Amino acid sequence: MNPEVLLSILSVAEKLKCQTRHCYTSNGRRESVAEHSWRLALMAMLLRDEFEQADMDKVIQMCLIHDLGEAFTGDIPAFEKTDGDRKEEEAALSNWIAGLPAPYGETLSSLLREMHAMQSQEAKIYKALDNLEAVIQHNESDIATWLPLEYDLQLTYGADKVAFSPTLTRLKAEIDQWTQRKIEEAGHHPEDCGNMKGR
Repeated sequence: MNPEVLLSILSVAEKLKCQTRHCYTSNGRRESVAEHSWRLALMAMLLRDEFEQADMDKVIQMCLIHDLGEAFTGDIPAFEKTDGDRKEEEAALSNWIAGLPAPYGETLSSLLREMHAMQSQEAKIYKALDNLEAVIQHNESDIATWLPLEYDLQLTYGADKVAFSPTLTRLKAEIDQWTQRKIEEAGHHPEDCGNMKGR
């Protein structure tokens, strides 16, 4: 790769270290988009043997680039993001990719098309892990940082995305048990969560 091109791409990627997400880390600071993407890729690597028929190298690539658009727009929580926000992010990312020389632009475009289509096993694995990593991070954060709507969301977020995989369904169930323990230890009960309203 041309060093100038490499440095240009890395300069854009660096912005993901600066963009913070809605969730907090276990030591009480906002996590960055880059941190989320890194651990998401690590999850894919660790689960490689669970998906022997999938191209897990491609899944890892998807995990690493999935939030690149947020280098231009910043992060918006899933429960606030509109179709307009998504289109703005996709347009900004597409415009940047269009300016990259071959073969880098086409490589990124091809991965993104597959991710958006959500038809391949690789895309489904990436998206399920993306949701699960967010739920795990919320469980690791202080419950005082949760919005009221997140008590329910923690138990439902990603449930539809893992349904295709027994492995990921089991993982989601384990995470849900962790969520329920965390809520109960904070003095709440699952039946109360539906009565909490977002602020």
